[in-house]
Amino acid sequence: MLKVKMIVQTNYNGQLLREGKEYLIPKETAERWHVSNIAKLLVEESDDTESI
Repeated sequence: MLKVKMIVQTNYNGQLLREGKEYLIPKETAERWHVSNIAKLLVEESDDTESI
């Protein structure tokens, strides 16, 4: 799992992921989203992170 910050709003596995929020996403998906400029990969921890 990798932490990402969403650049755009999208649906993922039936859940709405909002622009600007941080989520824990499976590594393969997070890396694909980063390359597609959908989300930024993050390293630091945050209290308002939601796990998918």
